[in-house]
Amino acid sequence: MSQTNNSFYITTPIYYVNDTPHIGHAYTTLACDVLARFARLDGKDVRFATGTDEHGQKVQKSAELAGIDPQTFTDKVSKNFRDLADTLNFSYDDFIRTTELRHQKACQTLWQKLKSNDQIYLDSYKGWYAIRDEAFYDESELRLNAEGKKIAPSGAEVQWLEEPSYFFKLSNWQKPLLDFYKENPDFIAPTSRRNEVIKFVEKGLQDLSISRVTFKWGIPVPDDQQHIMYVWLDALTNYLTVAGYPEIKNPDFKKFWPATLHMIGKDILRFHAVYWPAFLMAAQLPLPKRVFAHGWWTNEGEKISKSLGNVINPFNLVEKYGLDQTRYFLLREVPFGNDGDFSHQAILNRSNSELANDLGNLAQRVLSIINKNCNGVVPECEQKLESDNDLLNLSEQLLNNVRKELLINQAFHKSLESIFAVVGAANRYVDTQAPWNLRKNDLNRFHTVLYTLVEVIRRLGIIIQPFIPQSANLLLDQVGQEKNERNFNFFHIPIKSGIILPKPMPIFPKILLEE
Repeated sequence: MSQTNNSFYITTPIYYVNDTPHIGHAYTTLACDVLARFARLDGKDVRFATGTDEHGQKVQKSAELAGIDPQTFTDKVSKNFRDLADTLNFSYDDFIRTTELRHQKACQTLWQKLKSNDQIYLDSYKGWYAIRDEAFYDESELRLNAEGKKIAPSGAEVQWLEEPSYFFKLSNWQKPLLDFYKENPDFIAPTSRRNEVIKFVEKGLQDLSISRVTFKWGIPVPDDQQHIMYVWLDALTNYLTVAGYPEIKNPDFKKFWPATLHMIGKDILRFHAVYWPAFLMAAQLPLPKRVFAHGWWTNEGEKISKSLGNVINPFNLVEKYGLDQTRYFLLREVPFGNDGDFSHQAILNRSNSELANDLGNLAQRVLSIINKNCNGVVPECEQKLESDNDLLNLSEQLLNNVRKELLINQAFHKSLESIFAVVGAANRYVDTQAPWNLRKNDLNRFHTVLYTLVEVIRRLGIIIQPFIPQSANLLLDQVGQEKNERNFNFFHIPIKSGIILPKPMPIFPKILLEE
């Protein structure tokens, strides 16, 4: 049972429906969207999954406060996350909800598998529990807040919990997990997160409470309806559900499991890099190939919180700055994996400088010269000089460079740096070659320079599609690239002289400063 070399299964965490979508949700899903789009253009068979986590005590309490039943509440809030995915042009293949019957079947099958493998036993739980995190914490992890209350590392208040519970024998999996991390050094990224997980596991693992009896909004434990499944066992299983579990002999499951990449925020690393692989080992299922835990955003230097009223609404960003400008900024501003600071001035600067001035102006001035002086026809390429070949070779290397940076390392910022290094080189080439002067005294050279530039712009349009798909497609329209010839198979096939190009139009309007 293993993925085919051509399959690519990428997941976001499923988002908890007691909250409204914010920049963190957008950031994680955007990263997955870029990778999924790139992989599709690269000829891979892609499954890109996102969705909503709809069970648990928090959801039940939120529904009660809203005066509606939990299913009605989750129907409403889940739609907000689907709307976010559609507004930011995310190309997901599956939007899973944990209230779906297919997911209940997957969870209960996994439970029965763990039980039949003697990995689950019934006992009672006594310990500290954070409702906000839906997580258990050891006494040593807690600290006191200003009010003298015990709080978890996340800042969530904890309460003492005593109830009957089924336990998963997590303590059995310390050595297998450490061995797995050693044998698969790329399983957890970035490296700082990997080190964090290893240190946690080396301290020793305690058996994990995986059922609750004090509330009812969850998936019932098979053969014991008094218990519902711990929300994290429920939620993590979504990755199997989307792949087609429990039909493990189904070609779809064989194709897509194990997952290529789980993309998550750093706050839920333990669940994905410790509990999840332990569950899978215990169920004798293959482990995902990689878990990447990215950083958090601050807002103008301040931690984002509801109490401060500085939560960043991604819908507002799109409305104010534009869809592709927002997508570009989020992945260009910060090395992926690090924490980052959002500022309105920064997104304004990058949109106007890099997108409008650098890429947009490059296309506009080159294509306008062709439209005005060549009747809108791609000119013949005469004898190329070293300067032409240097620029063409630089642009031709982009595909391999970006493929490595994105698919292997998830280095979105480096990928965009590589792309915009070519944009910068092309702009310098325009200034150096000065085609407006060549038109007067060397027509053959004039044509070669313009051909070189339109070919480089075409390659830039193809390679930047995953990041800014709408704008990239407008750019490719303007260089006459057929819609069915925009995948990477056509990246190295040069544009043909004689193609008639449409009248060029600006792609990135300047964003004006607010008064």
